[in-house]
Amino acid sequence: MCTGECARFVGLSLIALSLVCIVANALLLVPNGETTWTGQLSLQVWLMGGFIGGGLMVLCPGIAAVRAGGKGCCGAGCCGNRCRMLRSVFSSALGVLGALYCLSVSGTGLRIGPKCLMDDSWGYHFQETSGSYLLNHTLWSLCDSPPKVVCWNVTLFSLLVAASCLELLLCGVQVVNATFGVVCGDCRKKRETPNRCPLKPAAGACRQHRAHSSSSLAPELRSILQPVWVGAP
Repeated sequence: MCTGECARFVGLSLIALSLVCIVANALLLVPNGETTWTGQLSLQVWLMGGFIGGGLMVLCPGIAAVRAGGKGCCGAGCCGNRCRMLRSVFSSALGVLGALYCLSVSGTGLRIGPKCLMDDSWGYHFQETSGSYLLNHTLWSLCDSPPKVVCWNVTLFSLLVAASCLELLLCGVQVVNATFGVVCGDCRKKRETPNRCPLKPAAGACRQHRAHSSSSLAPELRSILQPVWVGAP
């Protein structure tokens, strides 16, 4: 696979993953699909790891990678698109930082657990378990409010962790791929356009065509007019 094709594939994948992170972070703001509990959200939700890190900071490198996969201002073929490939290197490095931010925030959110109401007190009641509550589903029902908040947070934070890991991998691949694109250029060959016939014939061709037409019509005119000349007085 050439550097341009690889950049386009990586860019489209990053765009899809960034949108997944944005949607997942938006759902974390409404536990169980309700807006009643927005004042009791955990700190990891308000840090917006999926919206800022895995979302916006990865969406820009994805768009840059897709643009780098097309024809740039530097031409096409082996000498092509080094300008956009160079921009994609720096954008992908920014995407690595965004994916790391999303991964750290989401991992912390999984380890600490959600903020919920238990025994008439709000707090991080699973923080002392060091993440062992993830395997003990009987503890999940101990949270009175918000309803099903543990399952909600575990599902969405796990999705953010998986998406940020893929983003981290793809951004690293694009850094290497774009670096090769800057040094070596895009290996795709420029497609040759078929030769088209001119819309208007040349002036010389027109004169030759008229001369040929007049020479071919002369014998026919003589054969038609000869009986008239013979019968004339």
